[in-house]
Amino acid sequence: MTSASKFSLTTLLATAVLALALPGQAQAQLKIGVVNLAALLDQSPQAQAVVESLQDEFGPRQRDLVSRANELRELEERFERDEAVMGDQQRRDMERQLRDTQRDLARRQNELVEDFNLRRNEELGALQRSLVREIQDYARRENFDMIVAEGVIYASSGMDITPRILETLQTNFRTSGR
Repeated sequence: MTSASKFSLTTLLATAVLALALPGQAQAQLKIGVVNLAALLDQSPQAQAVVESLQDEFGPRQRDLVSRANELRELEERFERDEAVMGDQQRRDMERQLRDTQRDLARRQNELVEDFNLRRNEELGALQRSLVREIQDYARRENFDMIVAEGVIYASSGMDITPRILETLQTNFRTSGR
């Protein structure tokens, strides 16, 4: 069992135990909300700012790789076109140049992917922590007893506070710029 499914099962059980343990009148006053973290990660302006930031950071390197790939393609085409009229040494030199260029391009692509994944994970972790803080602040302000984010099979639209939290995130983004 994964830690996410353990967490979901634990959350579901805790909710059920809490609901069953309270007397009838207290159950009616229990305020529980459901939030869809995936929707917040997709739709919040903070998430969109992270995507734009990563594009700005890694866009130049990506464009450089595209340019180098085009140069490699031109070199390959020239080799195929001129191979029949090349001398042995010239052909070997061109083959070596092609291999070296291919290796360099592959190395640069791998570095870009690794660097991008590392930065994306850093930014995603920071964004998730920020969203959790925002949800907790909202829950305290609105006097929720419990907010459930994972492991929910069904929740009525009245319990889904995702749109309200998204609205709060948008307001905070406009006022703080982040």
